[in-house]
Amino acid sequence: MSVLHRPAGTATAPGMLVELTPQQAGWDRTGLRIIPLEPSDPVTLRTGDAEVFVLPLSGGLTVEIADSEGRVEDRFTLTGRPSVFTAVSDFAYAGRDSVLTLSCAEPATVAVPSARCERRLGPAYGAAADVPVEVRGAGPASRQVTNFGVPGVWEHADRLMCCELVTPPGNWSSYPPHKHDASDPCQVGNEELYYYRIAGPDQVTPSRQGFGVHHTYTGPEHERAGLAALDERLVVRDGDVVLVPHGYHGPCVAAPGYPMYYLNVLAGPGTGRSMAFCDDPAHGWVRDSWAGQPVDPRCPATSANGLLRQPIPAQGAHE
Repeated sequence: MSVLHRPAGTATAPGMLVELTPQQAGWDRTGLRIIPLEPSDPVTLRTGDAEVFVLPLSGGLTVEIADSEGRVEDRFTLTGRPSVFTAVSDFAYAGRDSVLTLSCAEPATVAVPSARCERRLGPAYGAAADVPVEVRGAGPASRQVTNFGVPGVWEHADRLMCCELVTPPGNWSSYPPHKHDASDPCQVGNEELYYYRIAGPDQVTPSRQGFGVHHTYTGPEHERAGLAALDERLVVRDGDVVLVPHGYHGPCVAAPGYPMYYLNVLAGPGTGRSMAFCDDPAHGWVRDSWAGQPVDPRCPATSANGLLRQPIPAQGAHE
């Protein structure tokens, strides 16, 4: 098994679906927790030396944020959504040295991406209606990008950067393959996580039945920079995590019949937050070809108000 691929159930801890610290990932800053919540069992988290987003994946919740001494600073009610395949969600931000209490009235699942940081910023709320939804690519490379926590949209963060992608069945994301690492000519150097959800035949309910493909690889410029060679061709299923320490990543392909979602979590050592990237020069020309292609009409799929069109369940499928 690849050390960069953490299938569902392998990067976890009691009470968590995913718990991946920077130390467990083998790098400096980026981490992720995926937490199931039950109405009778509030969860308390300490952010330590990291800042976090609190992002509902299914259901809604209340987030209470206190400082390290337990003094409550703010409290947010997150409406959330039924599924990552049905709507854009609201979210919360909490700075380093905070204590979070997560509670819910109905069962929920929440993502808590994190980045070790230097500055402590206060709590903040992000409304779903304010989250920009972008369609990137064209033709079979059309996908939805939900830019809730990226530079230029959300500036209330020291290191942490996040976005969500929804890829229709059969389409390609993270394409052309690109990098943001310490190799020529792109010197950003972000650590990146991909957290995958794959919908089942009904197109909205996450299921391990479906799958996708993820590719990460390096070129001669990475060898010159002293970075380890990578050529990871991974089959990913619902709940899997993939680490991208460096190298070109892409494509991420959704198998026909199965919509693909992934949460991107990035952080780096630079003086500012940047998601700058460089395409693989062998494939960068593909971007120019999109000008003559129509966008897949299935994109965008969701908004803050929910689904933009009713999904068509896969015919003849069975769980």
